[in-house]
Amino acid sequence: MATGTDPSPLPPTGVHSASRAAIAARHLRTDRWWLAPAGTAAGLLAFIVYSTWRAFANSHYYAAPYVSPFYSPCLAESCVPMRHGPNAELFGGWWGLSPALLILVFPLGFRLTCYYYRKAYYRGFWASPPACAVAEPHRKYTGETRFPLILQNVHRYFFYAALLVACVLTYDTALTFRNAEYAWGHAGLGSLIFLVNIALIWAYTVSCHSCRHVLGGRLRHFSKHPVRYRLWGWAGKLNHRHAQLAWASLVSVAACDLYVYLLATGAFADPRLF
Repeated sequence: MATGTDPSPLPPTGVHSASRAAIAARHLRTDRWWLAPAGTAAGLLAFIVYSTWRAFANSHYYAAPYVSPFYSPCLAESCVPMRHGPNAELFGGWWGLSPALLILVFPLGFRLTCYYYRKAYYRGFWASPPACAVAEPHRKYTGETRFPLILQNVHRYFFYAALLVACVLTYDTALTFRNAEYAWGHAGLGSLIFLVNIALIWAYTVSCHSCRHVLGGRLRHFSKHPVRYRLWGWAGKLNHRHAQLAWASLVSVAACDLYVYLLATGAFADPRLF
């Protein structure tokens, strides 16, 4: 019922506001709580520096039959010719930048908006919060309700793009079972590296919360959808390892690119297994 008076303003929010417990100490933790966010920030920063260098390098990303996952699929006219490789000249000669920039936006967008990675870089770079039971330095907290963080909701759409990229990388992995002359029935050390990478890429992708939602998140009766229920259960088990898979796949995709780079620059020859 209206009283004719304005509503009382809400008390200020934030970890240092008057509404919080009056504890003089910033936190009560005595362990080295800062090691986890510092290590996370260092690891993510290392990948950012490396991937940025490789994305803008626009060179040494193909050593038959291996193509760097940073440049696949290669959609520019300037791409290095790859026999039966992931070439599609959708962008003509007007695209003068590295072709990696045309495709990396999708897997990086998927990881940037991932629930685990949000926690990782929120804590590692923004100290929001830096660790459990440690107050963040910001005076107020708005969550992901305002620009630009409200854009994190596009994660579900990046998931579908990540599926397509994973399919392309699976095709690339199959092509590694050729030799430098493109003859089938061969494998090198790079083939094993690519196999491990694609397995981790798929495990990370399908363990995503968006994948679980697509498989069974909107079902009212699991008994009427036994196949989707089984798939939802498998995705749920992988979801328990989502953080570990996020890091493992991040390392593996960088390792694939580095291996191709070393082969393309002539640092060594690909050891042949058969």
